[in-house]
Amino acid sequence: MQMRRTWGALAVLAALLPFTATAQQQWPTKAIRIIVPLAAGSVTDVVMRAAAQEIQPRLGQPILIDNKPGASAIVGTEACARAAPDGYTLCSVYFGSMSLNPHTTAKLPYDPEKDFAPIAKLFQVTEGLFVPATLPVSTVAELRAYAAKNPAAVNFGTLGEGSLQEMMLAWVNHEWKTSIVGVAYKGGGPISTALAAGEIQLAQMGIGNFTGVLQAGKVKPLAVSAEKRTPSMPQVPTLKEAGLDGFSARVWWGLAAPAGTPSAVVQRVNAEFVRVFQDPKFIAFLEERYIESTPMSPQQFAAFMKTDREQAGALVKLAQPAR
Repeated sequence: MQMRRTWGALAVLAALLPFTATAQQQWPTKAIRIIVPLAAGSVTDVVMRAAAQEIQPRLGQPILIDNKPGASAIVGTEACARAAPDGYTLCSVYFGSMSLNPHTTAKLPYDPEKDFAPIAKLFQVTEGLFVPATLPVSTVAELRAYAAKNPAAVNFGTLGEGSLQEMMLAWVNHEWKTSIVGVAYKGGGPISTALAAGEIQLAQMGIGNFTGVLQAGKVKPLAVSAEKRTPSMPQVPTLKEAGLDGFSARVWWGLAAPAGTPSAVVQRVNAEFVRVFQDPKFIAFLEERYIESTPMSPQQFAAFMKTDREQAGALVKLAQPAR
């Protein structure tokens, strides 16, 4: 009797295997959603929309960008973690949501290690420290002196409590003995607009967010977060050269899915995105926005995030004495 049951179970499993394989081969059969945890118009939003346009003809289904900004990317990242793991919801994840938030948010509503299936690391952003063109400073040293003399006149655009910008702000105020105030926005796009309008006087975000207002002469760069000076702005020093090397981190972005998403889907999505981010034309598109393409396999990305999360903890400790 026991053997008969065993053979029966095996027969059912054998019958299901072709169905499962067929279902995975048929993916996708409807539109795919990519959650971006920042406001529309940010450089990440622009890059993901461009990548989606390249990939959707190969998948044969629309790829829709769903912007869910707020709370240092917690809103959008939680939404992805809670989505059905059926391959039709993907999410843009980055340094802040996966590495920094676990150290700065007491009751984070998602687990960066258990709630997601890593798909690929995609790119790293070169950030710049910007001020409005009308602010009477041209160097970091002059900014420091101005902030000291005008304690209520400098506001710094951030992505909210616990964000990398807030950490840097706390460190700068501690080091400079200043009282620069953080003002929260929902993405790099709104921050660049606010800076150009003079609503805030300081911002550090991906340079690609400021390309338009920079070309229009509405903002000016004081430093860049790179090991070497940027070829297109050779006159702008690095943060280290400007005396701000004590607090630095390279902001990366990648792609993940809700935990439990079929492995075959993860591998297919990885292959499609890696293909795009290795394409010379797309790399040139990224370089125009001061972005470095850094695609990885799902396994490499998982290992990278674990190490990066540990390093982010050290960064938070550096900022804590200043808070």
